[in-house]
Amino acid sequence: MATGLLTPDVAFAREKNSAEVALGEFNGKKPIPDPIRNRFFLKTNRFEFAPALGYVPNNSFADVYVGGAFLAYHFSERFAVEAAFMYSPNSGVSGVKGLTRTLLDIAYQGDPKTKFQQPIDRLQMAAAFSARWAPVYGKINLIGEGVVNFDVYGTGGVGLLAISKDVATISEDYRSGNSDDPVYVEPQPSTQFSPAVNLGAGINVFLSPSIALKIDARTLVFIGPEADYIVGDVDPTTGQPQVLNNEVQTAFITTGGISIFIPKMKPRIFNF
Repeated sequence: MATGLLTPDVAFAREKNSAEVALGEFNGKKPIPDPIRNRFFLKTNRFEFAPALGYVPNNSFADVYVGGAFLAYHFSERFAVEAAFMYSPNSGVSGVKGLTRTLLDIAYQGDPKTKFQQPIDRLQMAAAFSARWAPVYGKINLIGEGVVNFDVYGTGGVGLLAISKDVATISEDYRSGNSDDPVYVEPQPSTQFSPAVNLGAGINVFLSPSIALKIDARTLVFIGPEADYIVGDVDPTTGQPQVLNNEVQTAFITTGGISIFIPKMKPRIFNF
């Protein structure tokens, strides 16, 4: 039977001076036992380096895979600062999802002279600098075979994004009947750089005092121009120049990796 224990940070075991404990017992105040003892991992004054791979699930028009790393310094068991860097290679036409092909085909079948284009803005690079707060740690005993130690954290900070301004248009080979694929993507799209606000959460599952499995998810919120669905600078329906307004946009990044904590954890003097 699986058993588990999860406690907020207020239940963190605190170092207690032996004299204070003795005085409290003399005055009739027995110390409250810690709900989780013999903590398997300690992070204070240690660096955490975590290579990771991930995916951007909120892009409906293209697959965006990312690779990168996290670097954090832990001031205490609860608080840390971190830097994260993610990069995504542009996969061109091969990374375009079926929805994009369907929308282009519908536009072409409705009007072979259409100037419709489908924006498929892709995350190219993300750098984030954040504060990290780990309010929850716990132990889970699975089927009585071993104890899994973990902590859960939240992050908040700022970042910088590079967005590849890809657009998919109807290929000339498709128009001429020489291809079944309606998608054409510019080989060298422009890049938009935008400051962003970074909010996220994650979990470290400790395999040893120095190694943990990491799952991280974060949203980077930024301001960018709205989607442009018309080829050219003039709206063909009105004959007037296009005006694109700015709007709030998001890049949601999910990653998994391995956290490495250095230096080696010092031996514990107290029960944590």
